[in-house]
Amino acid sequence: MLPVFDNVCCFGLSQDESVAPSGNHAEEEHPCIPPGLSDGETLEMLWQHRKQRRQLSPELPETVTCLTAPDGSILYLVGTAHFSDSSKKDVAMTIRAVQPDVVVVELCQYRVSMLRMDENTLLREAKDINLEKVQQAIKQNGLMSGLMQILLLKVSAHITEQLGMAPGGEFREAFKEAGRVPFCKFHLGDRPIPVTFKRAIAALSLWQKARLAWGLCFLSDPISKEDVEKCKQKDLLEQTMSEMIGEFPALHQTIVAERDIYLTHTLRQATRCVEAPSNGQKVPAVVVGVVGMGHVPGIEQNWEKELNINEILSVAPPSRFGWLLRTAIKGVLMGMLGYACYRAGGGLGRALLSLPAVQSLLDTMRPRPS
Repeated sequence: MLPVFDNVCCFGLSQDESVAPSGNHAEEEHPCIPPGLSDGETLEMLWQHRKQRRQLSPELPETVTCLTAPDGSILYLVGTAHFSDSSKKDVAMTIRAVQPDVVVVELCQYRVSMLRMDENTLLREAKDINLEKVQQAIKQNGLMSGLMQILLLKVSAHITEQLGMAPGGEFREAFKEAGRVPFCKFHLGDRPIPVTFKRAIAALSLWQKARLAWGLCFLSDPISKEDVEKCKQKDLLEQTMSEMIGEFPALHQTIVAERDIYLTHTLRQATRCVEAPSNGQKVPAVVVGVVGMGHVPGIEQNWEKELNINEILSVAPPSRFGWLLRTAIKGVLMGMLGYACYRAGGGLGRALLSLPAVQSLLDTMRPRPS
C-alpha cells in the first residue's frame, strides 16, 4: 500500500512530535481506503479526496494575499508575526481550506532544526546563547558575520524571554498541516542565512558595524503579547530590527529587500503546474507561502518582475582591512592566552590549552595548506 502523504519532507520528525488537529478535522483527515485497491486506484482516490476538500472560494484571514501565476497556478501568501498564536491559526486555517500542492516557508536549511524541536526545547535553545554557539557561528560564517548572527540571536532571545514564546510557531504549524494533505510537498524558501549575514556585514563600514553591535547588545525594552498582535502589519522581529537599523539603508537592503527577491523567486518556482496521478495531465498548482508580514509588500511588488537571484547570492571576498582586523584580534587573544598560561603555571596552563574554546582558537591561527 502506498503512503497517504506523498513527497512531504520529514526532516527527522518522530511520531511522538506530531500533534493531532483539533475539532472534527482529525476525523475527516483521511479517506477510508478499501482493501484490494491497486496503487493507481489508491492514488486516484486520495487525489479525488483532496480535490473534494479543496475550497475553490475559501474565506481566508485578512493576513492572506492571493497571487496568480501566468499558468493559472495560485499562491495564497500568509503574512505572519513570528511570535504570534494568531498567525499559527491563520496558517492552519489556510492550509486546511485550500489543500495545497506545495507549502513554502520562510526558512533555509540552516534554520530547519526548529521544525523538529518541541516548543519547550526551542524556548530553552533560544534563551541559551553560550560559548559553543558563538564558536559555531564564527566557524560557519567568519568572525564578523558570526558575531552579527549572535547579536541577532540575542534580539530574538530577548523577545522570547519577554513573551515566553518560542519563535517559528507558524512554520511548525505549516509543516504539521502540510503532512496531513495528500501529495503536498514542503519547501524551504529563504536565502541561506550565512549569505545574508556576510552580505549585510560587507555593506557596513567599521563605524556602522560598531554602532549596530552596540544597539543590539543593549536591547532591553519590554515587549508584551499585545505588542506582537499590533505588529501583524509588520513582523515584530523585523520591526525591532528596522527601528535599530533605520540609519543603515544598505543593511535593510540585504536583510529585507534582497530576501524579498529570493522569496519571490522560490515561491514562483513552487507555483508550477503539477501532474494529476491518473493521467499525468498538467493542472495549475495551489501553493501556500508562509512568510513574515514585512516581506509581503516586497513579494507583491516583485511577483511579475524579471528576477535574477545570482547577484544576491554572491559574497564578496573579505577585504584586506578585515583580514588585518581579524589577525589583530586573534593576536591579542593569543597574547592574553599566553600570559594566562604563564601566570597559571605548567599544570594549569596545560589544562587551559586543552579547553575546546582554546583549541578552536589555536586551529584558526594555524596556517592553511596552499
